[in-house]
Amino acid sequence: MSIKIRFLLSYIGVIVVSIILCLAAGFLMLFTVTGDANSVEHLFKKTYIQKPLTTEEESTFLDLKLLAKKDPNTLLNTNELQNIKQVGIDIAVRKGGEIVYSTDEQNREKLQRFLPEFEEININTRDTIRIDDRFYTYVKFDFYFEDGEQGSIFVLRKASSVAELTRELFPLLLILLVILFVLIIGLLNYLVSRSIIKPVSFLKQAADRIKSGDLDFKVTPASNDEVGQLHLAFEEMRIRLKESTELQIKYEENRKELLSNISHDLKTPITSIIGYVEGIRDGVANTPEKTAKYLSTISLKARDLDSLIDELFLFSKLDLKREPFFFEKVDLVPFIKDISEEVQFDLQPHGIQLDASIIAPSLIVTADREKIKRVMMNIIQNSVKFLDKDEKKIAISLQENNEDVMVIITDNGQGIDPEALPFVFDRFYRSELSRNTATGGSGLGLSIAKQIIHAHGGIIEADSNLGEGTSVYFTLKKGDHRETDFAD
Repeated sequence: MSIKIRFLLSYIGVIVVSIILCLAAGFLMLFTVTGDANSVEHLFKKTYIQKPLTTEEESTFLDLKLLAKKDPNTLLNTNELQNIKQVGIDIAVRKGGEIVYSTDEQNREKLQRFLPEFEEININTRDTIRIDDRFYTYVKFDFYFEDGEQGSIFVLRKASSVAELTRELFPLLLILLVILFVLIIGLLNYLVSRSIIKPVSFLKQAADRIKSGDLDFKVTPASNDEVGQLHLAFEEMRIRLKESTELQIKYEENRKELLSNISHDLKTPITSIIGYVEGIRDGVANTPEKTAKYLSTISLKARDLDSLIDELFLFSKLDLKREPFFFEKVDLVPFIKDISEEVQFDLQPHGIQLDASIIAPSLIVTADREKIKRVMMNIIQNSVKFLDKDEKKIAISLQENNEDVMVIITDNGQGIDPEALPFVFDRFYRSELSRNTATGGSGLGLSIAKQIIHAHGGIIEADSNLGEGTSVYFTLKKGDHRETDFAD
């Protein structure tokens, strides 16, 4: 059932109940004032007392009254009475206590019982009597017959009974009630439409716009009631849905870019491998030295391809929160020294100096050893690619804070363009557009580092001065801060 129908039914119910209550209140007021439960009936009778006789009724009454004064015995003559009586007028003649003549023969006995008693002074000449469910208005004149017996003449008019009066007034009452009903319903409907139906209709229009994909509008509440709160909830839903849609679009764009980058990064080594294999097969490598060189290149490209696939697989598991983490208490001072000694052997042939002389005392954090080692290796490898000074340096330092420890890796390379700095931790991002793996790598190293540090509950950021160098720093929480073996 719609809201409009419910309100319409409620309006009808209110009107019916109001009418009943008004009638009941009116009756109670009359009863309170008069103290008579039949006060309504008395009020009905009095309204007829005030009604004057018609011209014909007055004429007939005057004729009968004149006869009663001059020749009362004439009133006992039926023929004489027939001559006086006009069509449609009821008369009755009473002698003693008996009705001797009545134009309403069917009610003769009832008239004899209910008509008023004889009054010699004729004070109450007009009144209304009730016989069964019908009212009679009468005018009377009391006199004496020639033999001295009491006599009375009556001119009667049948008044409408309660049911008949209702039937007579029903069309008018019905019309008035319908007009009143239409006015009240129209007014209430207008008020309700403004306060409820109109806002609900607006929400329906807004829902239709959302269904069609249009989220660029605003739902403004017009009130502070429940409907206004519904508008606020709907507006919050629209905002979240818009954000979700925009995020979905961004994810879709990222997915397309990811597929494009993966395709490019996978195709490059595969193309090289295919080229060198075909060179060996076609006899281009016609000497043992060339053959060895081709095989060495194929092996290098295969390792690069295997490394890229490993990074893609790791990134995918980190992104889906499916990579297991094994947290334990780690003393960062010896841990970083061990890593720096291991890396130093690979950096020395390239003339790179690694400084990890940490004088700090023991610094205990909770971390996954292998994952943090992966983070540091990725950052160092990224720094190596952009070292362009004659004296190439990479330094590792620690900074203790209240709740965490910051690991800082600084190089004196070419630095990062300020426009590119906010994106260095995005997946597949490279500051140069050629996607040259010799300098740019896979573009996943720093992104993987960001995923791992976030899984540790820390932050990772970078500062850089173009032409001077770059600092990448991340934080690790002190003590036990993880209770699970998996990244959330």
